Amino acid sequence: MVNVPGRSKGLAKASQPVVGKFHGLGLVCVGYGEQSPPEGRQISAKPRRIRGLLGDILAIHPIFSEISVIVTPTPLAGAVVVDPELLVDHRGYFARLWCEREFASHGLNPRLVQCSVSYNTAKGTLRGMHYQADPYPEAKFLRCTRGAVYDVIIDLRPGSHTYLRHFAVELSAANRRMLYVPEGFAHGFQTLEDHSEVIYQMSEFYRSDLSRGVRWNDPAFGIEWPDVEHRIIADRDATYPDYAPEARA
Repeated sequence: MVNVPGRSKGLAKASQPVVGKFHGLGLVCVGYGEQSPPEGRQISAKPRRIRGLLGDILAIHPIFSEISVIVTPTPLAGAVVVDPELLVDHRGYFARLWCEREFASHGLNPRLVQCSVSYNTAKGTLRGMHYQADPYPEAKFLRCTRGAVYDVIIDLRPGSHTYLRHFAVELSAANRRMLYVPEGFAHGFQTLEDHSEVIYQMSEFYRSDLSRGVRWNDPAFGIEWPDVEHRIIADRDATYPDYAPEARA
């Protein structure tokens, strides 16, 4: 049996493990044997009859196409929390973190042109609140790959019904949670642990001439940050002026 935490499907018996390697695609697909499955969603291992290379892949590991992401809307229009659906076995787990087709089906911008990492030595480090102005605003897709952060976004789109509202979520290596941030949002975070690391994927190339920010403690947004004995913040982030819509561009 093959198991994934989440929704429930029917049961099926599986044969001995079979491994298929498709080096040209960078894929290794594994079929499962007779080990006792962990708790979670059970998906039939019966091969599907699909022609071509895709059919060969699914015949070896038919659950490959079943792996998905769990998209949960936030109170802010267009921003969503994304959780991976784990394919679990005795070795650990496998999960898909991003899919162009699936993101587009949820109305999210699937374009990815740059990926960056933010490493933070100490707990209490605050970065933000940053955004890229028109005509090249960027959507961001974020994940904490080490430690934990209190991640905050602000809707700065004047025409939005959630304009000036904020949303916060804890992202950590342990919870594997991810956050999709639409264009027109400011983003920032405060680290909850030493040696925390955040991976960013962006829909637009970075433009220093369009780099903007709003202050982390501006009363216009009313963000309640976690208490910390010593907050570490860059001078630029600490001294943004009070928010003025006309200065946003």
